[in-house]
Amino acid sequence: MTVGVLDLFRIGIGPSSSHTVGPMRAARRFATEFAATGSFDRAAGVRVTLYGSLGATGVGHGTIPAVVLGLAGFEPDRTDPDDVEPFLQRVAATGELALLGRHPVPFDLATDVVLEPDEVLPHHPNGVTFTAVDASGAVVDQRSYYSVGGGFVVRDDEFDAPIGGDAEPVPHPFTSADDLLARCAATGLTVAELAMANEVARRPAEQVRAALLEIWSAMQACVERGCRTDGELPGGLGVQRRAAGLRRSLQAMGTTADPLTALDWVNLWAMAVNEENAAGGRVVTAPTNGAAGIVPAVLHYYRRFVPGSSDDGVVDFLLAAGAVGALFKMNASISGAEVGCQGEVGSACAMAAAGLAQVMGGTPAQVENAAEIALEHNLGLTCDPIGGLVQVPCIERNAMAATKAINAARLSLHSDGTHLVSLDQAIATMRDTGRDMHDKYKETARGGLAVTFRSSRGEAIPVPVSIIEC
Repeated sequence: MTVGVLDLFRIGIGPSSSHTVGPMRAARRFATEFAATGSFDRAAGVRVTLYGSLGATGVGHGTIPAVVLGLAGFEPDRTDPDDVEPFLQRVAATGELALLGRHPVPFDLATDVVLEPDEVLPHHPNGVTFTAVDASGAVVDQRSYYSVGGGFVVRDDEFDAPIGGDAEPVPHPFTSADDLLARCAATGLTVAELAMANEVARRPAEQVRAALLEIWSAMQACVERGCRTDGELPGGLGVQRRAAGLRRSLQAMGTTADPLTALDWVNLWAMAVNEENAAGGRVVTAPTNGAAGIVPAVLHYYRRFVPGSSDDGVVDFLLAAGAVGALFKMNASISGAEVGCQGEVGSACAMAAAGLAQVMGGTPAQVENAAEIALEHNLGLTCDPIGGLVQVPCIERNAMAATKAINAARLSLHSDGTHLVSLDQAIATMRDTGRDMHDKYKETARGGLAVTFRSSRGEAIPVPVSIIEC
């Protein structure tokens, strides 16, 4: 089953698609499925247990608020970030949570969400179990879910099912880059055209275009908010927002002879998005929140610096990027908790490079080559956020990857698309590298920069009871 472009680009809230958006969706899904049983009205309490990576970084990644919101019926794409804190304060003050907004049960934020960072459920590091009990404490419903990256959620008994947004057949199914290139060659379609044909099998063409332009609008709005907001990011690290100051500096410079000024703007756009994400703002998973700044930054570069850019080009960019992103989702992972940051920033960099190559006139072979170049030079990238926050090194890492994506696209366009290592081989390498990577380097804040930073400040470093070898 081919993953759709609109399955990968989703509007949500920060700071993490797998640790915030996914758990919120899982919680809402549990409450909805529980409500469909005959036991919903018997519920007198609910407990949430966050396992593995969700437990390790659940505080810094906003997982606890996310599951509480989801149980209450909130949805990531319809949640106003400004409503989150007041809602949580009401739950804390009243000691009560209304499941799906209609069935109140006692709820204590301090005790009814349990973190189990050293225990991992069978299928994925991002596991969560919801348990509803009656007045006597007896279990009336219990279900486990996995947040598998990019906001995708699967229930425990669905884990081996094919990945995809829906079961609608598409005219040009593909499961590998080789498949994609072969179908483009057979049909004469570009990557973007083929992706559009598949999307149109699910919904009318005008709806696809409108949805993609809505995604672009949300990306622009996120950049604009990031560019006008100063101050310190939440979480206690004291990280200062820089995007607003950088924009003021660039605007003050005006026209300059420096040919690299374009890269300053790309850095600005990427950081603006990820500062918003770190603050819990509204972002677009592209394909994840942690890597949400890369595609928007390169799209802004296209609109501002590429002659002849248009909304049609934006649509084609997102279609080609989404087609490449689907390959990562189907054949490896876009979850930092599963394969490290190579699965988040690496996949986003490849998607952005493919999109830019597409709208700059690249052939399908050049689009595939651009994606491969971008991924190849992100292989082995660890996910080691300081303090479990999506701030350092995440914000700057998006800026670096955005410029890398532009370079990858330009390199591919100066060739005929022939190259030694295929995108499929690079994706397989990423998957295998992720399996070999030690768990502490995969979104646990227990290795790498996160530990070195704390150690250098003389702070205690938490040592897990058990280390999982992956």
